Amino acid sequence: MSEPSLKVLLVAGRFEVRGSSGNTLRLAEGLCLHGIDAAIVTPNADCVAPCRRERLAVSVYPRLNLPIWGRVVRESIVRDLADEPPDLIHIQSWSTYRLGVWLARRLARPYVLSIHGYLPPHARIRFSRQWGRRIVAVSQSVKSELLSRTSLPPEMVSVIHAGVDVSVSAGTPAVLAPGRLPVVGTAGPLEAVKGHVFFLGAAQRVALSCPETEFLVAGAGPEEENLRRLARELGIIRNVTFASNLYDFSASLAAMDIFCLPSLRQGLGTIMLEAMARGRPVIASGVGGIYSVVRNNETGLVVPPSDSAALAERILELMHDPVRARAIGEAGRRLVAEEFGVERMVAQTADLYREVLACEPTASPTVVV
Repeated sequence: MSEPSLKVLLVAGRFEVRGSSGNTLRLAEGLCLHGIDAAIVTPNADCVAPCRRERLAVSVYPRLNLPIWGRVVRESIVRDLADEPPDLIHIQSWSTYRLGVWLARRLARPYVLSIHGYLPPHARIRFSRQWGRRIVAVSQSVKSELLSRTSLPPEMVSVIHAGVDVSVSAGTPAVLAPGRLPVVGTAGPLEAVKGHVFFLGAAQRVALSCPETEFLVAGAGPEEENLRRLARELGIIRNVTFASNLYDFSASLAAMDIFCLPSLRQGLGTIMLEAMARGRPVIASGVGGIYSVVRNNETGLVVPPSDSAALAERILELMHDPVRARAIGEAGRRLVAEEFGVERMVAQTADLYREVLACEPTASPTVVV
């Protein structure tokens, strides 16, 4: 492989154990195979495994998010990049949009913005066209919602699905294997919009019918204490394991027989894709981008959002029919392998970069520091 011909700066927020952060890391790892040198700037990378961080060009600016210090830190980023500025800036989320646009202006470089989910209802969406070239939406549903709230032309928004490792199913235990306690789980940031209270409500109902069932809640976030308290109030605390302080969800997903995504709003569901890649049957709320992946009763099961009873019913369906559960899990695994592999996501993103840069002036403006 020849030396990378393009340099891209990935502007990321604080890394967390969640789908969008994992997407940034996988993108940075894969771009080198397409002749692109990717560097990351972030205010915090403590949640990135040290061995993984060593392989990547990650620059951490701890005070980047502070109101006053942040201005000083932004200037230091510009100075650090002045000698070898990137050809393109890829802003990784709406939360880092202002920072990314500021850097694009100071470095006089075009930028691309990724949107992983639905924006807050009252968010004012102003996409700067001075240096902004394209928005990447994680699903067609996210693109449609974005276009309905802006005057952006459809051709400015490209849909590139999140990509996951599709080679992880080898060695994963069989779904609902005989002689093994069934494990039903969910994973992701513990936030109210993710609907974990309805997962625990379903867990209580399932435990009444199958008291030996184990439930796993993997992740951390502002709702963790509330969820632990709810598990105690529902009388299922002995059946529920909370797994936090993780670098990723790989071990948790491998331990599950059934994966549940009870979200109230969902752009796509990267962690769900990771579960499907392991052949785990998934049950998801019928919201947003879920329908890009889950074909009801084929590649997964769909339930109404905010409905613990319906979720419990479908969990029990799979637990009482392991053969069907495995068939659904296998169908989901094949779909993810065909359409949601990380290589496909990285290749499409690399093509987008080159398409954007092909329209830029040949001479690069001088960076002023």
